[in-house]
Amino acid sequence: MKNYFTGIFFLLTTYTFSQENQLHHDGVDKHHLSLKPKDSVCLKDCFLKAHWEAHTRSFFMATINDGALKDDYALASGAGIGLLTKPIYGFQVGVSGFFIYNILSSNIDKPDTLTNTSNRYELGLFDVENPSNRNDLDRLEELYLKYNLSKSAITVGKININTPFINPQDGRMRPTIAEGVWLNINESKKFGINGGWIWDVSPRSTAHWFTLANSMGINPSGVNTDGSKSEYHDNVLSAGMAIANVYFKPNDKLKINLWNGLLDNVMNTGMIEINTNQKINETSQVYQGLIFLHQNSINHGGNIDQKKTYFNEGVQSNVISAQLGIKTKRNNTSLNYTHITGDGRYLMPREWGKEPFYTFLPRERNEGLGNVHAMTVKTSANLYNGRLKTGLGYGYYLLPDVKNYRLNKYGMPSYHQLNLDASYNFTNFLKGLELRVLIVGKLNEGETYNNLKYIYNKVNLINFNFILDFKI
Repeated sequence: MKNYFTGIFFLLTTYTFSQENQLHHDGVDKHHLSLKPKDSVCLKDCFLKAHWEAHTRSFFMATINDGALKDDYALASGAGIGLLTKPIYGFQVGVSGFFIYNILSSNIDKPDTLTNTSNRYELGLFDVENPSNRNDLDRLEELYLKYNLSKSAITVGKININTPFINPQDGRMRPTIAEGVWLNINESKKFGINGGWIWDVSPRSTAHWFTLANSMGINPSGVNTDGSKSEYHDNVLSAGMAIANVYFKPNDKLKINLWNGLLDNVMNTGMIEINTNQKINETSQVYQGLIFLHQNSINHGGNIDQKKTYFNEGVQSNVISAQLGIKTKRNNTSLNYTHITGDGRYLMPREWGKEPFYTFLPRERNEGLGNVHAMTVKTSANLYNGRLKTGLGYGYYLLPDVKNYRLNKYGMPSYHQLNLDASYNFTNFLKGLELRVLIVGKLNEGETYNNLKYIYNKVNLINFNFILDFKI
C-alpha cells in the first residue's frame, strides 16, 4: 500500500511540474490564475493554487562541560520546502523535505577520552547513526494523502503528529515525523476524537525511516534493571502503535483529555489530563492542570529474553503531574510538580518525542526513571506586541541513586536546571525571520561516586543554543 501511494504521488507531482513549466513558456503568471464560478474543478488547479512553504534554519550549539571533560560545538544549516495542494473533492496531497549541512564543528564524532562516552547534544543536529556524515543529510519528511469532510479529516502517509507518546520534539534541526493513518473528528466544539495506527517513524537527529520497533534504541539505551547493558535495539517485536484520544470541553473553563497508546506486544500507556481556568479580571486568569499516567507491560514487553526486552514483564509505572499558574496578556507564570512513583520506570522511547509532564525543561528528560520528585517554576513575557518573547525556568529534580538500576535507566544524578530563552520575530524587510537564544545550566545534586560518566553531558554544564529561522 505504501509503494502504491508513493507511485501515485510521483505521477501527480510529475504532471504538476510539467504543467507549471508549460505555463512558464506560455508567459502565464500562475499567481494571477483564478477560477470562474462556472469553471469545473480540475487536477491542475489543485496544484497551481497549492499552499507552498519554504524554511531555512541555522543552528549553533555549544556545550561547556566540567573540568577536563570534553567540550563541543557545532554549526548546522539547512533548508526545506513543502507543498499542500488545494482540496479537490475533499482530497489533498502534502509533501515536504529538508537538507542539512555541517558547516563547522568540533570532533563530535569522537567520544570523551575520560569517560569513553559519546557526544549527547551537538551530534543531535545531524545524524546520530552516522556521526561523521557532514553533507549527505537530506530527508523526505511529509508525504501524505488527506481527505477532508467538514471539520474532520483522515490522513494516510508520512505525517506530523503531536501526542503525549509521539511528537515533533523540535529541539534540533528537524522534528520527528511518523508514518501511518490518522483520524481527526472535530465536528463539535465540546467533543472530539483523534487517533490512528503508526507503523514507521523518522526520529529527529536521523536521516532515515525505521519501523517503529527498530527505531527504539537508536539513541543511547541505558541499562536493564539489573545493571546490564540494554539490548532491545533491533530486538523488539512489534507491529506498531495504536493511539487514541477523546477530549471533552463542556465550557471555556474546563477541558478533559483522555489518551491511550498501545504499543503492540510491548506496553500500554493510558493518560488523563484535566485543565481548568478561572478569570480574575478582564486581563488575567488562574489556570490549573493535572495529569495521571499509567503504564503496564504487554506479554513479555517486546522480547521473551528480558535482557533484550523494552518493558520488563509484569512491571508497571505511575506518574502524577500538576500545574498552577497565572496568566495575563503579557506574562505567564506557573508552579509545576511531577512525581513518578517507585513502582517502576516511566518509559517511552526518546526517539519518539519529549515527555508530556508540566515539569519538562528543554535539554533534559525524566524518561527512564522511577521514584522521581520534580519541581519547576516557569515564567514568560510577551513584549513589543508579541514580537519579543522571553522565558525563565528553574527546576529541581530529585532522582534515585545512579546505581539504583531498577529506577535509573541512564545513570542520571539529581540536579538543578536553569533555562533562559528569548526569541524575536522581525518585521518589515526582515519579516519571516526569527532569532531564538536558549541557555541551559545544570548543576549536580546527587552522588556520582567519583565516576565522571555520571557527570559528562549530564550535569555541571552550560549549553548554548542560537537558532535563526526564516519561513515563507
